[in-house]
Amino acid sequence: MVSGSKRAVYAAFIGNGTIAVIKFLVALVSRSSAMMAEAFHSMADMGNQALLLLGIKRSHKPADSEHPFGYGKEQYFWSFVVANMIFLIGAVASFYEGLKKLSHPHPIERSYLIYTILSLSFVIETISLTVALKEFLKHGRSKNILKELQESKNPNLMVVIVEDTAAVISLMIAATGVIFTEITDIETFDAAASIIIGCILAFISFFLANEMRKLLIGESASKRHLDTIRRVVLSFQEVKQIGKIYSMHMGPEDILLAIDLDFVGNIQADRLEIIVDKIEAHIKKEVPEVKQIFIEADGESVKFNSSKAFGD
Repeated sequence: MVSGSKRAVYAAFIGNGTIAVIKFLVALVSRSSAMMAEAFHSMADMGNQALLLLGIKRSHKPADSEHPFGYGKEQYFWSFVVANMIFLIGAVASFYEGLKKLSHPHPIERSYLIYTILSLSFVIETISLTVALKEFLKHGRSKNILKELQESKNPNLMVVIVEDTAAVISLMIAATGVIFTEITDIETFDAAASIIIGCILAFISFFLANEMRKLLIGESASKRHLDTIRRVVLSFQEVKQIGKIYSMHMGPEDILLAIDLDFVGNIQADRLEIIVDKIEAHIKKEVPEVKQIFIEADGESVKFNSSKAFGD
């Protein structure tokens, strides 16, 4: 999924970069607040995708003595920064443009340029959203997109999907504001469209910030993965019962797993080592995202070798 995430981010970056400059130019010549809000929106999105790409690159750094579990959470940190940028650049600027238009109303000029760029932007944003959704749905188990987004541990696809969805909705709102302004000669509609776009951007910024917060402080593996792990472990007749299972996402495809297992009696130490090796192999086969495994058996800590964790 990492390559798919990167592809989706690149598609969004190219799309937003292409239309951001054009939107600014059209906003300046048309004097439309809704168009200017869209320009700030695209500029924020372009910067956001650059930060996501930075997060992906830094997350691939090999583990070292200071970060023995790797740098996977870099993606969560930069996605959290993105959520704040959406609010600071996109939402605040859109609010400002709308309030300024309410205080100092002025007519829209060269509306044909606005409709042209909004139509072009709609096509580009839809293509970008389609690419991201295609990658996201490859791994989705539910038809409820919102539920899948909330359960997703992949910040890059989550941000791109939410941003592009907001962009498509905002484009329609901007177009509606311009149309009603032209029909009624009331500039309030243009200003209101800018303010509504700001509200949408504020909402998605808080949504993304909250999702990244959960991942940054250490979110467990999904219930689906934990159920699979329990099934795999209990398939071994030597396992009497499972105690506590601790898990944490160190990255989108990097799960740290610690399990407390109670084995049946009279198992020799060398035999126990073979069993736990098999348990490790089966878990990683069924849940490839699990990269490090620590098992406590009968009160004795058993730690598996992990070249990923310690950079061997």
